[in-house]
Amino acid sequence: MSTSTLPSYDDVVSRYEPVIGLETHVELGTRTKMFCGCRTEFGADPNTQVCPVCLGLPGSLPVANAAAIEATIRIGLALNCDIAEWCRFARKNYFYPDMPKNFQTSQYDEPLCGEGYLDIEVPGADGPIPFRIPIERVHLEEDTGKSLHVGGSTGRIHGATESLVDYNRAGIPLVEIVTKPVAGTGALAPEVARAYVAELRDVIRSLGVSDVRMEQGSLRCDVNLSLNKPGAEWGTRSETKNVNSLRSVERAVRSEMLRQASILDDGGRIVQETRHFHEDSGDTTSGRSKETATDYRYFPEPDLTPIAPDPAWVAELKAAMPELPRVHRKRLQADWKLSDHDMASVINAGAIPLIERTIAAGASSESARKWWLGELSRRANETGTELAELPITPAQVAELQSLVDGGKVTDKIARTVIEGVLAGEGGPAEVVAARGLEVVSDTGALTAAIDDAIAANPAVAEKIRGGNHAAAGVLIGAVMKATRGQADAKAVRELVIARLS
Repeated sequence: MSTSTLPSYDDVVSRYEPVIGLETHVELGTRTKMFCGCRTEFGADPNTQVCPVCLGLPGSLPVANAAAIEATIRIGLALNCDIAEWCRFARKNYFYPDMPKNFQTSQYDEPLCGEGYLDIEVPGADGPIPFRIPIERVHLEEDTGKSLHVGGSTGRIHGATESLVDYNRAGIPLVEIVTKPVAGTGALAPEVARAYVAELRDVIRSLGVSDVRMEQGSLRCDVNLSLNKPGAEWGTRSETKNVNSLRSVERAVRSEMLRQASILDDGGRIVQETRHFHEDSGDTTSGRSKETATDYRYFPEPDLTPIAPDPAWVAELKAAMPELPRVHRKRLQADWKLSDHDMASVINAGAIPLIERTIAAGASSESARKWWLGELSRRANETGTELAELPITPAQVAELQSLVDGGKVTDKIARTVIEGVLAGEGGPAEVVAARGLEVVSDTGALTAAIDDAIAANPAVAEKIRGGNHAAAGVLIGAVMKATRGQADAKAVRELVIARLS
């Protein structure tokens, strides 16, 4: 269906109510796989981190990874979940070429964690709008391998000339976090979905159990969406699979709302299916009809003993939980004396850890925010780079501010220094020395430049002698030009006025 036939977004939310649900998969950062001793390093040569257990060879027996169980419990605690006193693994039977056993060891009706919630906020015109996202379950399973389709233009199987399978990822511990259906979000549904995944990512990162890098697949999100008329039963949902960025989560919800509304407006019906999200267009296309639990033929895993976490151990884990991101942000907002709007800008830029580390390196909170949200954000946007991926460290930003505070460079020159650091020319002090950017503070040199400016602008000089100090701007500009911007404008102004008084 072409986008020209789609209704407007405002029209859709005026007539339909969206219901969203998110299934998020998190690869745990354990040293070894879920049920064997194979390593889990990302980027290893294909099929070099495999063994009879994760390849599902006959006679091999799995053993559960205790570190993965602990990490899952900690995630459950961070999401305010109930921790099961007894649970077990199950076999989820279905065939994929990248699943060597033809079943996935997962959890079905007895998850490790259940019935929790995550509080989030979405920016609004009058301040942050709070939402509580109910969590249905957090369960532990193993990841599949990875299929590579070669020879086509899209990277998908259609049009490919051959398919290759890398089983390195098969068996890596995978936590699935499933929300309950989330209604009542209205026009903010896309923003709520994005904010939830962003907050969940921050929570998991704070626990240190995963690097949650969406671009590497260690955090993947399936987006469920349905539409219904106000007061009517919920509609049939679609499931957009493996959405791999926060922006794409938001776009996938919006795209599905428009697509489903168009079908319903034409009298059609929504098919329960999985769909693929396309980064280039922001659209989704049909994948396969969605299986039900019956289709997977779950049954208890006979080769693994049930899990029965000791309540005393769970209490110890709970007592040792770190400060969670939402609490951390509120504390920082108070410490940094920021308004809700200013704090939202810091959060949206992903700058909190960068600013914190810059402050720890000696800068003030105000100067740290100035650089990360100003010049550095601008350069990140220009290059399409994440702020944290810029080739400049918080320690270097603090060093730059120290040069400004010490009168070695001006704010304007500091922007040129940043250019040099980003270009790989060294730290701020090295760039200043190599490029000869240090502020001209030699009084003799400044006096000579001022005298030249006065001689070239006698009428302006006469106005200043008459008490019109505002006219000094002309002479200051001339001196700054003569010194290639490397003079302190404030010091120049004081010398000009003193010279002509």
